Amino acid sequence: MQLSPHQFHIPVMGLGFTIDSPIRVGHLGINSAVSIVDDLLLEKVRRHYSSIHNLPYQNIGRNAKDGRTRRVRAFLDMMDAIVQSRFESIKQQQLFTESEKDRYFQLLPNGHPLRKAYKELYFMTDSTTRRLLEDELTEQMRPGEIQVNIMSKVDVLRNGDDGLALPATYSDASTALRGFAESTVNGSLVLSAGFNPRLYGYLPEFSGFYRLNGKKPEKRVILKVSDFRSALIQGKFLAKKGIEVAEFRIESGINCGGHAFASDGILLPTVLEEFAQKKEELARTFLPLIQAYYEDNEMQWPGLSESDLTPKVTVQGGIGTNGEMRRLLEHYGVDGTGWGSPFLLVPEATCVDTETMTLLGDATEEDFYLSNVSPLGVPFNNVRNSGSEKYNRQQIENGKPGSKCPKGFLAYNTEFTQNPICTASAQYQLLKIESIRQQQTDASTKEALIEQVLDKDCLCNNLGFSALIRLGIVPDSHGRQSVCPGPNLAYFSRTYSMDEMVDHIYGRSGRYDKSIVDNDRPHMFAKELTQYVNYLEKMLVLTGDDKAGYRKLLKMKANIEQGMDSCYVLSMQKPFKGENLNSLADTVYEQRCRLDRLFQTAGTTA
Repeated sequence: MQLSPHQFHIPVMGLGFTIDSPIRVGHLGINSAVSIVDDLLLEKVRRHYSSIHNLPYQNIGRNAKDGRTRRVRAFLDMMDAIVQSRFESIKQQQLFTESEKDRYFQLLPNGHPLRKAYKELYFMTDSTTRRLLEDELTEQMRPGEIQVNIMSKVDVLRNGDDGLALPATYSDASTALRGFAESTVNGSLVLSAGFNPRLYGYLPEFSGFYRLNGKKPEKRVILKVSDFRSALIQGKFLAKKGIEVAEFRIESGINCGGHAFASDGILLPTVLEEFAQKKEELARTFLPLIQAYYEDNEMQWPGLSESDLTPKVTVQGGIGTNGEMRRLLEHYGVDGTGWGSPFLLVPEATCVDTETMTLLGDATEEDFYLSNVSPLGVPFNNVRNSGSEKYNRQQIENGKPGSKCPKGFLAYNTEFTQNPICTASAQYQLLKIESIRQQQTDASTKEALIEQVLDKDCLCNNLGFSALIRLGIVPDSHGRQSVCPGPNLAYFSRTYSMDEMVDHIYGRSGRYDKSIVDNDRPHMFAKELTQYVNYLEKMLVLTGDDKAGYRKLLKMKANIEQGMDSCYVLSMQKPFKGENLNSLADTVYEQRCRLDRLFQTAGTTA
């Protein structure tokens, strides 16, 4: 994968919040990820940026043959051209003129060799030596990598114009993959939200994922995983097809933005400890499988060793201070970190409209919550009083609940129809509400069930509106913006410059009066622990007297307790600067007592 000089990347956020992040930060050497789920949104943004940069543009209509693939490919080709152009432009700039080229080096981590060489160059007086060293520095500059994200399980099978099912290669995930594979982007494909064998099995169709003529793959694979077992299983599946995993991107199951794929109570410290202990097992397992594929298919094998194929391991989900990042890098030995939600408040890095940015900056801990809005039926991290929440509330009051479902990326429900429809659609909600009203139950139960139906939000459409408003493609009055921040954003209270946020990440607070976040902010592991106990409490209520369900929750409790043990041991260590380990010890005690109380109460009724 592209070796970034930075210790962090900007993960994908929603459908639109990072849709142009590579254009915004790629020339500064920062990796960022773009969602390519919504090809119709990509087409609108392509038209916008093509106009700004005087690039040729020809509309690819919604009903164009293989239009989804072509729209994804055209968007990525445009983005790649802009990033490369901007980067080549700053390479031509003179240093020490307060240029973007200066910023490139100034933003690097303190100990990075290029940042050190840049500072030393400033004091050189011999013009010939200085020019040669500046040329060497320039030659070592690299743009940030364009990474594209596909939610593996968001993979609707489409019908053709004749109403008949199209081949699987025309499913939503497959066409997005094909668009990336056929694009000019020399970057990474991030596969998230579960294992999709059909999609993974499609990767070998594209030569860019292989080492041809001894060269590194042009396209690399990053897997977002929740634990080591998942990494091993998915990595082996791909290895048998000759596909290397360049990076395993560990994400907290619950202390994150967007969909919260809560694990069975396995906390990040537990996951990180296992990866630290078994990391070498990954390459040792994958190497013979990959080599066998090359040999079986008469492809030239470049004679790589296990060290050559050792995947990078990065982690994301709730990181908020340099001290926490150092803990992850130095204690657990990860190769990098992902900082997502804080960048929603950095206008230079992400595509967020002013109204939403103000909402996020003003929001408190109580405003961030796990919601029921996702049509996937998965808990969704949300913030109260978003544009979409206010719009949906008004529609319900007007007697017009639900969406027209213009895109159908999350249309999976067949409860009332032969063809799948989305649970956020008006069609489904009207049918479901009528069926609830026909049930033989009390009025309060019916009302609660109807509220759950009406909670659903048209994420396909509304998660892109913030970007469209920010870019001026639709007016501010359009509203309807959904947003998917992680709860960590509660501790960031205003907008920030790019330099300010990067300095915060690297612990460079000398230019500012105080740290961006307060010293009493809970440790990221403390926050995750509390959220899991909150989640378990809700699940206990929903499980009721279901004995099988109760046994599953007992397993979850045991995993949380194991994680608590790891957290307590960690809390006894010397903290890094800005790392609030005291909050971790306090939280372990509080949540252990709370967990015991919850199950004592539940045990009397189970």
